[in-house]
This record gives sequence, C-alpha cells and structure tokens, in this order.
Amino acid sequence: MPETIEKTPRGNAIGFWFFKIFLRFGGLYAAYMLLLGVSLHYWLFDKKTVKSSTAYLKRRFPLDSKAVIRLKVYKLIFNQGKQLIDRAAHTAGIVKFDINFMGRDILNEIIASKKGFILLTAHAGNWQLAMTELNMLEKKIFLVILDENNNSVRKALNINDDNSIFGIISPEQHLGGIVPVVKELNCGNAVSYMGDRPYGFESVKIDFMGDKAHFPYGAFAIAAATKVPIVTALASKTGLKTYKVDFTNIIKPEYKSRANKKMQLTEWVQEYADILNNFFQEYPYHCFLFHDVWKNK
Repeated sequence: MPETIEKTPRGNAIGFWFFKIFLRFGGLYAAYMLLLGVSLHYWLFDKKTVKSSTAYLKRRFPLDSKAVIRLKVYKLIFNQGKQLIDRAAHTAGIVKFDINFMGRDILNEIIASKKGFILLTAHAGNWQLAMTELNMLEKKIFLVILDENNNSVRKALNINDDNSIFGIISPEQHLGGIVPVVKELNCGNAVSYMGDRPYGFESVKIDFMGDKAHFPYGAFAIAAATKVPIVTALASKTGLKTYKVDFTNIIKPEYKSRANKKMQLTEWVQEYADILNNFFQEYPYHCFLFHDVWKNK
C-alpha cells in the first residue's frame, strides 16, 4: 500500500479491483473495512514500512513505549490507506468530498503577476487530492516525478486527458530535468516537487521534531536562481467526506549574497521543515514519509 493504492496488495491489480467494488457498492465505510485486513498485512510483514514509520512515531510521541509505538504504526498505515481510497473515490467520481480550500487569493495574486512558481508537496496528507483542486489555475503545472510513479499519478490527476493542466518532467533526464524545469518557470508555469525526496539533489541537515534530519534543497536552489516563490501544498482529512487544502504557506528564496549560499539554502529548508512539523503536530497520522529522514544516506 505505501505509497499507492494501485499496489494493494503489492503489485496485485486484483486487490485494487476489490477496493473499487467495495467503494461502488458499499461506499467509504465498506472500503475502509476491507482496508483493516490489508493494513494488518503490511503491519505484520512490511518491515521497511514499519521501521521507517517507527523512526517518525518515536519522535512524534517520545514518551510512548515500544509496544504503543508499534500499535500506532498500524494506525498510521491504516490512515494512509484511507486517504488513498479517498483519492481513488474522488478520481472515479464515486464520492463527493467537501473541500475547504485555503489560499485561493494567494494563488490568484501569483498568477496575476505572470510569474512561475514552485509547488512544494510532500508525503504529508493527501497531496494528490490537493492537486485536483488546482484546475481553476490558468497555468500548466509540471510534476517532477520518477517514471515508475507515472501511471498512478496520471490516473489520479487525469494527466492523459488533453484538457488536463498537468504535465510530467522526469528527474531521470539529463541534469535531473533542471533544463525543462527552468524553461517552464521562465514561461510563467508552475513546477511541483516533492519536498521530502532528493531526486538527485544534495541534502542539508536541519532540525526536525527535536532531532537532526536530512532534507533536499534542490527546489529552493531553483527557486532562488529563477526568482520565483515556493507555495507549499498540504491536504488534511478532517472528516469522513471533508478535507482542508492549504496553500497559504509561501517561501520566497532570494540570495542575499553570493557567499554562504548553502547556509542560506539551509535556512529556507528549515522553514519548510517547520511547516511540516506544525502540520504533523496537528495531524500526527498524516505523515507518510515512509523513509527515515533522520538517517544520513
């Protein structure tokens, strides 16, 4: 299940078919009931997911025992599964979600300026559902994602549709796809990066949940070089059929001098990490990083 519902059970299209059947004939509650058993499978047998989830949860809940943390790993896996089901239900038009959109005025102001911008997402909450709310933009949005993730993202955002506002740039291109990224930003379009994935960029050490963690600075370096703002995207599940989509956190990287550029990049990455930390404090079971950012790789 981590990271896409299309792999539930892993690599098994029949598993995904079952979820769609349960959604169509039983609604969200029926699909969530099926999810209980699937989540148990990952909780028991997916050692990598359990280990990375534990790295997060023991820092979010430092006073909890190992046994309690292990139980919370199941809750975290189950909560990600629910949001993946919600995404599938939303994309297929099976369920209509009530979405509280925050930051529309900010986005309209950026659009009116004719400038491009970087949309910074993360494996936090339902980021793909947040993307579906951007159809009102008069800009093309290019997602920087690995080729292996193309199919699931294309389905979720209807990228194959000729009228879609979304496009894809592969970070596996020459120089990590920087050339087409800069081209689109200079044309006034938006480029979306996952702020918790390096995609070939180096990382810097910042404070995250009371410990030193490693986050990539690539998106911030590009924003500073092209002089465009960074808009963070966070989508939180607030009820059975309700979400809050927040685009109000804006970071404006701008080098103050040519010296100590890495130090300046670190400050902006820290600002982003603080935004994520605040989000995870409010929604502790919306953290789907599923890799240990505190371990230097």
